[in-house]
Amino acid sequence: MSAVTACAFAPKLASPRFSNGSSGSRGGRRGASTVSLRSVVRVRAADESNAEPERAPGPSTNQMLVFVPPHPLINHWLAIARNVQTPPPIFRSTLGELGRLLIYEAARDWLPTFSAEVQGPVGLAKVEMVDPSQPIAVVPVLRAGLVLLEEANTVLPATNTYHLGFVRDEETLEAKMYLNKLPEKFAEGQRVLISDPMLATGGTIVQAIDECVARGADVKNIRIVCVVTCPPALTILSDKYPGLRVYAAMIDEELNDQGYIVPGLGDAGDRAFGTE
Repeated sequence: MSAVTACAFAPKLASPRFSNGSSGSRGGRRGASTVSLRSVVRVRAADESNAEPERAPGPSTNQMLVFVPPHPLINHWLAIARNVQTPPPIFRSTLGELGRLLIYEAARDWLPTFSAEVQGPVGLAKVEMVDPSQPIAVVPVLRAGLVLLEEANTVLPATNTYHLGFVRDEETLEAKMYLNKLPEKFAEGQRVLISDPMLATGGTIVQAIDECVARGADVKNIRIVCVVTCPPALTILSDKYPGLRVYAAMIDEELNDQGYIVPGLGDAGDRAFGTE
């Protein structure tokens, strides 16, 4: 994983272990999108059955992993998102771009693929393609989670979208669910991608994960994409969900008394949609 810094998150952020050997810190409508398989010939060996191609061993699945991709474009768009002078249309497009980049990283070594042959201009070519028969279940946490997914179809060839809506009580800081468009049951082995720009106290994302798990999703097949997170949310997630993977543009240091990440982004939903 040379392109991504992966931290095996431990409660209280005590001595995080980085998978690349280094250490450090960084202060309802359902739809389906598929690709056409015309002119593609699936190739399987006689004894291959339905097994996916072998992959190099990855990090341990017994701990929650937090990925903070050290990419200059992620840093650039994060800087624009942090700027209080950024107007709502630009802020919204910025979160969409951050979502696209982070989803690209989250899809690394995760998407189901198959080997095939295609007829090229001058001959047959052996290729590997994402299997559209196994779409990713994409779960945006409304409202702001939708914004992170605005460019998702440019990255993921096959998805099904299921919405979850939460509203936060500004006094208790607890999230209450007002919309649930998840399927009654996820298929075995279903890959689930949950998007929420801010993981602050962790209350909303915990409810979202629990709803997915209650419908058959395996935590080890769930990936979280966010823009900014912080230790309180990560500690709760690490304690509760071994094997979970979180992808973030930045880990900030603290929460203020109102439950906002500092320096964070403010209220991402209000900033994206121009509301207060």
